[in-house]
Amino acid sequence: MSTRTFDALRNTLNGTVILPDDSDYDQARALWNGMIDKRPAAIARCRSTEDIVAAVNFAREQGYVLAVRGGGHNAAGNALCDDGLVIDLTSMREVSVDPQSRTARAQGGATWADFDRATGEHGLATTGGAISTTGIAGLTLGGGLGWLMRSHGMACDNLRSVEIVTADGEVHRASATQHADLFWAVHGGGGNFGVVTEFEYNLHPVSTVLSGMLVHPAERAREALRFLRDFHPTAPDELTIFTAMMTSPEGMPIVAFIVCYNGPVDEGERALAPLRAFGPPVADMIQPTSYVAHQSMLDEGFPSGIPVYWRSDFLRQLDDTAIDTIVEHFEQITSPLSALLLEQFGGAVRR
Repeated sequence: MSTRTFDALRNTLNGTVILPDDSDYDQARALWNGMIDKRPAAIARCRSTEDIVAAVNFAREQGYVLAVRGGGHNAAGNALCDDGLVIDLTSMREVSVDPQSRTARAQGGATWADFDRATGEHGLATTGGAISTTGIAGLTLGGGLGWLMRSHGMACDNLRSVEIVTADGEVHRASATQHADLFWAVHGGGGNFGVVTEFEYNLHPVSTVLSGMLVHPAERAREALRFLRDFHPTAPDELTIFTAMMTSPEGMPIVAFIVCYNGPVDEGERALAPLRAFGPPVADMIQPTSYVAHQSMLDEGFPSGIPVYWRSDFLRQLDDTAIDTIVEHFEQITSPLSALLLEQFGGAVRR
């Protein structure tokens, strides 16, 4: 499309419009998943709700497909589209915290690092992913697992309201009492209901957590997964365990229990005692740390720009057949970057 087509949009926005001939186009269309190679007709880097309204109206009137970029971390690459218009929120990352009401409002381009930094100053947090570079928007709109979910529910469970621009260019505040049907739709239901410009969350007192890994050699994987299956039903809601089968930086296939206990440290030590006694592990890296530090613990394992492919599913139970299948397939991997992750739900998520 000619540059002139986008002159009207460019003249309307406080933000910028990036086109294929611009020097920063390739950087602007790069996502976390390096496998995604889509070429939008234009990228509107918005700075305000008014910018988003203008971009939505322009796309509707000109007949462009729209994509919305928050953190750009979605593995499927939904933040981009070919030959359409991308509404880029990465310049809209403000987070404001009300410690008295224990609530926070965050713009749609914020990452969990932005969010946790702001709320952590007040000893507060809400459930938000496991990698700090993930955007709050995509994670929350898709449900939003995280380290606090067993005690406080998923990100969508802690969502109080959203400001959203719908396809007709109208701005709405949606909550349980305003536009309740729209709020229900974005309450973990995914995308395509509008562009969420702001999220409002409930917060919870969270400061020091027991955090880290217990590492076992991969040849003990079956035994470790069976132990974990029997331990899960007794685990308190304050404890969340993700189990990773992966290759260590030294090239050793391992199975690691990655834990976060959100509660008094002495109670956490008692809750973790059976995990630490199993094995014993070849490495015990669990220690008290800040929740903000814990949130970035796995960041280096998920760098931006590497081509990735994910598959996921839910298991009602981790029976012996499932365990055997999981271990057999892990033993067949050919890349040290391949991993298999089991994420523990239950607790407040189930309720």
